[in-house]
Amino acid sequence: MSLKDRIGVDAGKTRLEDAIQWAIDNEFFFLDFNADAGPNHMDTWTPERSRAVRDLCESNGISIGLHTLSAVNVAEYSPYVSRAVEEYMRASVDLANQLDCAWTVVHAGYHFTGDVPERKKAALERLKRIGKYGADTGQNILLENLNFEPEHAEIHYMAHTVEETKEYFNEIPPEHLGWAFTANHSHLVPDGIDGFLDAFGIDRIGEVRLADNHGDYEVHLVPGEGNLDFANLFTRLESTGYKGHYSMAYGSDQERIDSRNHLSTLA
Repeated sequence: MSLKDRIGVDAGKTRLEDAIQWAIDNEFFFLDFNADAGPNHMDTWTPERSRAVRDLCESNGISIGLHTLSAVNVAEYSPYVSRAVEEYMRASVDLANQLDCAWTVVHAGYHFTGDVPERKKAALERLKRIGKYGADTGQNILLENLNFEPEHAEIHYMAHTVEETKEYFNEIPPEHLGWAFTANHSHLVPDGIDGFLDAFGIDRIGEVRLADNHGDYEVHLVPGEGNLDFANLFTRLESTGYKGHYSMAYGSDQERIDSRNHLSTLA
């Protein structure tokens, strides 16, 4: 596939059937979606609806992926709530398989400053289990490197630096846990895009997520509105043999169409 054809979109909570039809009309081939709320809510997927989505994707060459909600704390360890998080993640994998999703994006959770060891242990053990469950059921689980929060914030996402992300990749084999490389999140920490790619290369990458920012806090801008070096990003990835897809997580429908045309010229 051409680079342009490999650049897809994150449709979020948009009704998946509508997002797929938009993709067909505009010749996009990769879609992320979320199933936590709205018309894609996990409980709305009947066998008939699931089959219709599978058929629509198959007949039009479209690959879809389920993006779980980062607000669900994968590092949860409290009684009852911890079990619910586990059930949520397994149910997400089950739905992804039901819809023939090619990938499922997960996260490492967050801590509250004073409980880092307990949270890290809970997150690591849970990701080990969900990674194995994905591998056993045929689903490709991808860990997203999340965003930096202000230094004095009480809550911080885990796996937002190279050092933190490495803890999970060192403990969980790549066949159980791939990588959703979020370039705009890496731009918020000193490691930067180059630091992440120097540390991990491209072998684990199952998706590259795109948005722009100014390098100071989380915001999803259209490329060119911030200062992320997209030419360097695409050159590094494409020149080292990355053949996977990209996901634009920003902008209006028209901005995404225009942006894809621009991004596809950068490598």
